[in-house]
Amino acid sequence: MARIAGIDLPKQKKAFIGLTYIYGIGQAVAKDILKKADVDPDKKVSELTETEVARIRSVMTTEYKVEGALRGEVQQNIKRLMDIGCYRGLRHRRGLPVRGQRTKTNSRTRKGKRRTVAGKKKAPGKK
Repeated sequence: MARIAGIDLPKQKKAFIGLTYIYGIGQAVAKDILKKADVDPDKKVSELTETEVARIRSVMTTEYKVEGALRGEVQQNIKRLMDIGCYRGLRHRRGLPVRGQRTKTNSRTRKGKRRTVAGKKKAPGKK
């Protein structure tokens, strides 16, 4: 079993798809890594030799930020936005959508489960 960047890659998948299980690597970057490591992208993960895995690991560590380091950087960026008090930072702080989506309806993923507000009625005269 190939273990790269603390992630066990699925044995039955092709190498370039298996690499996408690592946070921060998509298909394009995975193909680029395999090309630089001189590994066939269509080869299954279970068929990779230890030397090929080592080459993939070395390319990833030297040229790409993945997993823990990338997650940490993203969290630092969000914290910086919150600290300087910009609009995006305030949205992060309140747990609301950051990129201009509507919030009257939808946005349940960010806002969480609906909470009923007691005593809220429609204003008289409104239809």
